[in-house]
Amino acid sequence: MNKILLVVVFIASVLQGRSQEVQVRAVVDKMFSSMLKKDTSALRQCFIPGVQLMTYAHDSKGNYMAKYATIYDFLRQIILIGDTEIEEVMTGWQCYVDEGMASVWAPYEFFYDGKFSHCGVNSMQLMKVKGEWKITQISDTRRQKDCINDKDIVQGIDSLINEWHHAAAVADEKTFFGRMAEDGIYIGTDASERWKRDELREWSKKYFDRESAWVFKPLSRNISVAPGGHLVWFDELLDTSMGTCRSTGVMELQENEWKIVHYQLSVTLPNEKLDGFRALIGKP
Repeated sequence: MNKILLVVVFIASVLQGRSQEVQVRAVVDKMFSSMLKKDTSALRQCFIPGVQLMTYAHDSKGNYMAKYATIYDFLRQIILIGDTEIEEVMTGWQCYVDEGMASVWAPYEFFYDGKFSHCGVNSMQLMKVKGEWKITQISDTRRQKDCINDKDIVQGIDSLINEWHHAAAVADEKTFFGRMAEDGIYIGTDASERWKRDELREWSKKYFDRESAWVFKPLSRNISVAPGGHLVWFDELLDTSMGTCRSTGVMELQENEWKIVHYQLSVTLPNEKLDGFRALIGKP
């Protein structure tokens, strides 16, 4: 198989995966909208008849317990609620698809009669049955605090990265290295520059002894949150003394504190200047 055909096959696979995810999302959205409308007929169509519904929550004494319900139990609860408004709002979305199987991880907040009731995470399994996606299993957690919201996480991470760059700009060594994990990795622009946190601290001591170690001004940034809200990755463009640089990084929630576990910095090079760069480094 030649390279062009491989690229075509890869692109087709990616596009098909995205199309499948759109279809999966449509089923999940239909489930929530049917709950809001209390349309049990439309709600039933989202599931296979033997769907498994599991909840991990706590009882009146605060002890955690697992509870099982059938689709009939679920539909009956919707009917018994009557005219009271219920709404479940997804605060995050992660979806993985392989052929006719899909797995969704969706943090949510639940509102009863317009007031916040509880939050948690929905873990959903779906399969394609006779050409249509159907929910085969839902496992959810329920609690009143520590809600997971991807938007809040992204905003918080954005602020933390800005503070980290600011710490370098004002030579705040304690804050800068305190934001990195103990085993965190920092990769610089030179091929030899791969340091663990304490190695970077030793190498950069001469810079942090000044009024400013280095100044990176963010131009743009993209942040993604992994399922569960305990891991994020990001990429950013930076205005630096070396010109425009691009960096990528990974942060992990460790003991309720976000830490940088991997950061890589690279100098960007306009395509039209690539020939000059090759000449500069002695490459034909």
